[in-house]
Amino acid sequence: MNTRMLIKIGGRAFEEENGFHELAKAIKAHRHTDVMIVHGGGSEISAALKNAGRKTEFIDGIRVTQAADIKIVEAVLSETVNHRIAAQLESSGLHCRRMSGRTDGLFIVRPLKRNGRDYGYVGQIHYVNAAVVVDALEKQQVPVISPISADEDGHSYNVNADSAASALAVATQCTDLVYLTDVPGVCVGKETRKRLSVREAGRLIADGTIKGGMVAKMESAFEAIAGGVSRVHVTCWEGPETFSRLLNQSSDTATIIEN
Repeated sequence: MNTRMLIKIGGRAFEEENGFHELAKAIKAHRHTDVMIVHGGGSEISAALKNAGRKTEFIDGIRVTQAADIKIVEAVLSETVNHRIAAQLESSGLHCRRMSGRTDGLFIVRPLKRNGRDYGYVGQIHYVNAAVVVDALEKQQVPVISPISADEDGHSYNVNADSAASALAVATQCTDLVYLTDVPGVCVGKETRKRLSVREAGRLIADGTIKGGMVAKMESAFEAIAGGVSRVHVTCWEGPETFSRLLNQSSDTATIIEN
C-alpha cells in the first residue's frame, strides 16, 4: 500500500490561491503517496452567520450550531468552500472528487454531548464508511471532503473538521495526519515545539498553556494516535517544499505529536 496522508486544511491555512497550486504540484510529484483532504471554513461560516443575524458561540473550540444555523453552515462548507478548494487544485492538474460526510454515508454521526453541554446540531462521528474514500484513491482521485455529515435519519450535522480528519485518518490507516493552519506549530511560551508526546500535550492542556481552538485539535490528534496513526503534524504551509518536509519529518517549524 502507498504511503497515506490526510491533510486537514484550516479556513485560513492558505491566504493566497498560489498555496493551493503549490500543494497540487507537490501531490502530483509524490505519486506513491495517497492524499486526502478534509477542510474547514470557520471564518466564512462566521461571516455568513453574522450576515444572517445569527450569533456565533464556541465552547472549547467547538462551534455551537443551532437548527437555524445548520443550513447556512452546510451551504458554506459543502458548496462554497468545497467547490473552491477542489477547483483550485484541479486548475493545477489534480483529479479531485468532491464529497462531504453525507456522501454515501461516509460519516454517520450522533449528537455531540460533552460534560452535560448541548452543542445543538454538532455531530460526533459514530461510523466511517472508509470505502467511499478508498474508491476515490484507487481511481487516482484526491478526495476533497466537507465535514458536514448526517445521522442515521439523514439529518445534517456540523462536525468539527479536526475530529472528522482524525476519524478518517484512523479508518483509512493513514501513517500521517497533517493539520495545516495559520500558525507554524504548537507554541509553548515563545517557542514552537518540534515534538510533543501525547502525555506532554495533555499536561499543557491541563495547565492552560494550550487553549482555545488548539485544544480540540490536540484532542483529535490524541484520538488519531490512539487509533494507529503514527504521527500528527501541526504546521503552516511554507511553500513547495512543505510537503516533502512533512513526509521526511524534516520541517524546522512543524510540531509532531506522537506517543
